Amino acid sequence: MRVRGNYLLLFILSFGVFGILNTEMGVIGILPDIAAQYDVSVTQAGLLVSLFAFAVALAGPTMPLLFSGIDRKKVMLLVLSIFIAGNMVSIFTNSFNVLLLARIIPAFFHPIYCSLAFTVAAASVSKDEATKAVSKVFIGVSAGMVVGVPIVSFIASAANLQLAMAFFAIVNIIVFIATLLFLPSMPVKERLSYGRQLSVLKKSITLLSIVGVILLNSAVFGVYSYFAEYLKAVTNISPKLISLIFFIFGSANIIGNVVAGKLLTKNASKTVVIYPFILAIVYIILFFTGGFTVSVLFITLAWGILAGIGGNINQYWITSSAPEAPDFGNGLFLSACNIGTTIGAAVGGTFITELGTRYVILVGILSLILGLVSILFRNYLSNSTKQLSL
Repeated sequence: MRVRGNYLLLFILSFGVFGILNTEMGVIGILPDIAAQYDVSVTQAGLLVSLFAFAVALAGPTMPLLFSGIDRKKVMLLVLSIFIAGNMVSIFTNSFNVLLLARIIPAFFHPIYCSLAFTVAAASVSKDEATKAVSKVFIGVSAGMVVGVPIVSFIASAANLQLAMAFFAIVNIIVFIATLLFLPSMPVKERLSYGRQLSVLKKSITLLSIVGVILLNSAVFGVYSYFAEYLKAVTNISPKLISLIFFIFGSANIIGNVVAGKLLTKNASKTVVIYPFILAIVYIILFFTGGFTVSVLFITLAWGILAGIGGNINQYWITSSAPEAPDFGNGLFLSACNIGTTIGAAVGGTFITELGTRYVILVGILSLILGLVSILFRNYLSNSTKQLSL
């Protein structure tokens, strides 16, 4: 599929993914405000994040599959409409339970838009340039996960909670209009049967890829989930400096997306194998120098870049194992990432409870070791299959 104005297409897709991820992650910065507004505990307010992620994990393998045969522009408009409706309800409701439903229902449609965005981006360019195109869409993922949080938090503190909630709706409305006006119809030329798409799960390479992505995502977010606590307890720095460090991580994450596109295009297999080693070195340095502020600043920059590269690696690792079912493959990627985040956060919490905050780094190193084993095993199976076919 070739689309006129490829840069405009990629920008709209990236901004669209930003709107979806911003809706998911943006509330992190206003959870105390939500708790106060709806008279619930911060833990209860946290369900707005955890249940959203759980819904994405459940819907990842199924929802993109169900909508895989429908015109992609129509599906994107449908998903954006559902998100806009949920955003509007979130602005005006006085019930926490209604607010929870207004987030959970759109969450089930989250994997549809994101998987389509990756698929359409890859298909809009030549095969050699596909990873670069996908990396541009990943900029929206990083921005949605990081940039949206301080923006929404600032709006809530400068104005009120309702206006902060309105920011989610405004972004998705802009994307809806841009999609409606500037993207052409994108019918699916060859509709794949559900059975054919599900058959990729029979391949050992695909299953190993899923395991690898779960572990690699656990390696990043198992540590990142507790990074604020780490900076407070181990590095012993002020809340303002913690905010700066998170901003550095987010900015570096965006840089990592650009770097990943070039690395994966040049030599994907080598990049995937080397990645766990480099990230492990960064974690080891952080473990021994985490008490020094200057060291943490530089480590955060390197870690943020690697985290951005890692997100692209995860998407490539699964979709390259199931090229015959790209939409389903991207859905599996999203689900595996959310499962990895959940497992990593749970194990990281256990390490903190049993050993102390400093040792949360171990969940990252352990996940990387296991992830490397799955990567090398997949490469071995892939090479063996190629030799047999020859």
